[in-house]
Amino acid sequence: MSAAGDDTGSTGGNTPEGDGTHGAEGAREADGTGASPDANVPEGTDVSLSATVPEESRAPEGTSASPDANVPEGTDVSLSATVPEGTRASSDASVPEGTGTTQGADSAEGTRGATKGRRSGGAVLRGAVAGQRGRVAAASVLGSGHQAGEALVPVIIGVVIDLAVATGSPRALALWLAVLGGAFVVLSFSYRFAARIAERGSEQAAHELRLRLTRRVLDPRGGAEHGRLPGALTNIASGDAERVGMAVGLLALGVASIAGLAVSAAALLRISVPLGLLVLLGTPPLLYLAHLVSRPLARRSEGEQERAAQASGTAADLVAGLRVLKGLGAETAASERYRTTSRASLFSALRASRAQAGHDGAVLALTGGFIAAVALAGAVLAMRGEVSIGGLVAAVGLAQFLHGPFRVLAFVNGVFAQARASSQRIAEVLESPWSVPDGSASLPPEPAGELRLDGVRYGSLHGVDARVESGSLVGVVAPDPRAAADLLACLARDADPEEGSVEVDGVDVAKLALEDLRRAVLVAEHDAALFETSLADNVAAAARGPIDRALDAATADEVAEALPDGRRTRLAERGRSLSGGQRQRVALARALAADPPVLVLHDPTTAVDTVTEARVAQRLAALRRGRTTVLVTTSPALLDTADTVLFLDGGTVAAQGSHEDLARTLKTYRETVFA
Repeated sequence: MSAAGDDTGSTGGNTPEGDGTHGAEGAREADGTGASPDANVPEGTDVSLSATVPEESRAPEGTSASPDANVPEGTDVSLSATVPEGTRASSDASVPEGTGTTQGADSAEGTRGATKGRRSGGAVLRGAVAGQRGRVAAASVLGSGHQAGEALVPVIIGVVIDLAVATGSPRALALWLAVLGGAFVVLSFSYRFAARIAERGSEQAAHELRLRLTRRVLDPRGGAEHGRLPGALTNIASGDAERVGMAVGLLALGVASIAGLAVSAAALLRISVPLGLLVLLGTPPLLYLAHLVSRPLARRSEGEQERAAQASGTAADLVAGLRVLKGLGAETAASERYRTTSRASLFSALRASRAQAGHDGAVLALTGGFIAAVALAGAVLAMRGEVSIGGLVAAVGLAQFLHGPFRVLAFVNGVFAQARASSQRIAEVLESPWSVPDGSASLPPEPAGELRLDGVRYGSLHGVDARVESGSLVGVVAPDPRAAADLLACLARDADPEEGSVEVDGVDVAKLALEDLRRAVLVAEHDAALFETSLADNVAAAARGPIDRALDAATADEVAEALPDGRRTRLAERGRSLSGGQRQRVALARALAADPPVLVLHDPTTAVDTVTEARVAQRLAALRRGRTTVLVTTSPALLDTADTVLFLDGGTVAAQGSHEDLARTLKTYRETVFA
């Protein structure tokens, strides 16, 4: 047994790590806590979902999201980090209900607050533009200069023909060639800086949207994550924010194209009033028709992004753990889930691509016909002698130039159609209803840390009454994992009780400012994730002081000693470069380093061996002496250090006493703890 954490078994039965049993505590993981802590994703495992399409809404080249894209057998595509409440592995190895394997959660994402999202999606898009109005205005002015210069090139060439070539004047030829060169200098300069400013505005708008989404998701009042898989939120914060940012940057390009059309119309009016009127009167209906053509693209782009988010969420969900599937025997069901999601995402991507192709083709046909009409009208006027040869050359050149602005407007129109769909999805996240409202009451800078539960009814809890005195260490044993999860939700105030109250130092947490509550009470979940930074930075993330004692209490100092660079060793994503037991010990050290007045730990040692667990139990009790600590666990080693143990059975506190007394007198307690 390695001191650094060859963590092999758990209190319930010392089974080897990797056989998927883990005794009683391993069973609890399969029942209620999600992926095993040691669920390492094999390096190089491809879990990306290629049906997530790029910005232009085209199916990815060589997409692997085909209907036959099966998950390789043995790859853990965990059924959900939250295996459903009270669900046991069934003999038919079906995916447990409630794990997010169906599309119901995704449907909830698409429908919950959809009407409100549609109303406010435009506000998100307008707000993104308004936030970059300075850059958009500057890029529009410079872009308009570029388009005006492009439009004037055929006009200047026509003047050269009429005033220099036709008259044979070298001086006039030199003069107008110099003017032509100046026009090229201006349009090149304008384009360069317009593109730079527009790109900066695009990236900044996307960045600010990502920040808004991050603040909303991390808001202590919660709610943004309900009905959405983590991968879906990632997709919204990346793909959708990027699309809206692109639209902001391209707005200047659209304005510049309109300016180019205006200059072209003015030049054509100078050459021939009928030609100018044809452009002026024909452009608005053409733009309106292009807008009508973009509506199917907007609808299909929204569906495409929703399916892409679902696919990303499913992929992230399915690789959350490597042990759960094998424990449930549900590899076949998980493969089918992946295949179904992949097929739906691919189908939506192809529909959006067809809509994009139809939009581009229709707009191209409209603009091509319009340009041909302008060129034909110019030719007829030249044949009648109503315009000069230079005028005809200028008119034909302008007709060819018009193709550019019209193509740009068609492209911008398509991007805005996609951006409207993305902004609606962003709005749905930003306007998600809060899980809990914020309060206004406050606590002193150093709360005493007394907890009281008075008639708490929530989920599987049916009138829980309990008091945890300040500075005490209390164990909570719950045979039903749902009861433990519901208790943790109430203590963390992820949800408010349906009846009753939870109090900290006599203040109802429902009335307490969330900032004060988070400062006073820390609920450390069983499956807490580590970050992609050094071990020391992970532990010190919320530390109030030096981390040495916390590392020692969690025996995470031994983990550091086994790493190549010690505490400075950079961990992989979610700590996957560590074993399950090592990850648990580092996560426990992080919670202990925070040193909150009230610390609630949920199964902090299920993946460590019994010898290490016993040392952790003794050191944890010593470190937390005088600070309120609640251990929601069935570990005998941890419970033996508790001042008192609450036995939560049938949704109420069925018994209370020392671990030794409860083990001696209660059969159900013994079965729960020593099974």
